Amino acid sequence: MEGKALITGFEPYGGRRLNPSGELAAALDGARLGDLVVVSRTLPVVFAGLAERIEACLAEARPAVVIALGLWPGEPMIRLERLAVNLADCTSPDNAGALPSGERLDPDGAPTLAATLPLRAVEAALLAAGIPARLSNTAGTFLCNATLYTLLRATERRGGRIPCGFIHLPYLPQQVAEMLSGARAGRVDLQDRADLASMDLGTMERALRIALAVAAKE
Repeated sequence: MEGKALITGFEPYGGRRLNPSGELAAALDGARLGDLVVVSRTLPVVFAGLAERIEACLAEARPAVVIALGLWPGEPMIRLERLAVNLADCTSPDNAGALPSGERLDPDGAPTLAATLPLRAVEAALLAAGIPARLSNTAGTFLCNATLYTLLRATERRGGRIPCGFIHLPYLPQQVAEMLSGARAGRVDLQDRADLASMDLGTMERALRIALAVAAKE
């Protein structure tokens, strides 16, 4: 496979200072992986205008493969999303204050769309490289799912020949360290919390490089 790989990440949200997806996307922008050149974009965590931003990214990059990235707090490994649902249903607002409830992302779209990356092959390659990874059947109903659904709809309209998918990432270690520091200072209650897993950025980058290599080979 030759051409460009479009990688998207997100800005911080929910009061966090960092978002590993945005950090990872920025780290790989301009990198050459075999015959692929990475074009990275950091998206706002905002529902309004998402479709237009996605269309602009695709029109600019004209990618041969697309991988979107996002944070799933508490996820202990690389999480490969199989499906996107035509639904926005949020328990916390986006960065513009919007709080959609039970809304369709696309009134004319299918209820679900399947990612077109070779996910089982990616999972196998990551595990063989010693990187914890798993397939997932839900990308949630927040911006991560909306981005995957919108990307799949957009690539489908282009003929569906672009491998496209979404990868959820754990926290970065420094984010968990900040939570633990806050707990020591009495600002955060860690009792019964299950969102303290993390992964270093270098391992995440290695995982993304492997995913792109598998997609290019397949």
